[in-house]
Amino acid sequence: MFDKEITKYSGNHIATDEDLKNYIRMTLLSRKEKISYPFIVIDKASGQVAGSTCFGNIMFHSKRLEIGWTWYGAAFRGKGINKASKYELLRYVFEILDFNRVQFSVDTENIRSQKAVLKLGAKQEGIFRSNYINASGETRDDVYYSIIMSEWPEIKNTVFKDFSR
Repeated sequence: MFDKEITKYSGNHIATDEDLKNYIRMTLLSRKEKISYPFIVIDKASGQVAGSTCFGNIMFHSKRLEIGWTWYGAAFRGKGINKASKYELLRYVFEILDFNRVQFSVDTENIRSQKAVLKLGAKQEGIFRSNYINASGETRDDVYYSIIMSEWPEIKNTVFKDFSR
């Protein structure tokens, strides 16, 4: 049984095992082509796969990337897993890769994800009209958010104070 809520606002509808295999195949291909870098998110408490998130639209020469394509199973939503995983990703981007910018794009109707991104300390920048085509072939708008390098120390010490080492 597949959770339609996971892919409602994405370019992928996963309703069958074959759909899932195709999604995984495409995700691994984009990693091989260095377009994105997917991560499996494991719930430490249960040891179960909670979901997935990804670095995408990676531009090494501009020192920026996007974090997104995130989904969590219903049992793991609202448990703090997203915040913990995003802390590790942001820390890596700003402190190891030394990138200048992380951006997030969220469908204009995906209010839950918009709130989650704002809770990370990201700032809303604007709406990109007709920014992507979903799995149903509809043209969709995205709200863009970002965190930049100069903001990271303050965000790390406030939003992520429970995770800072």
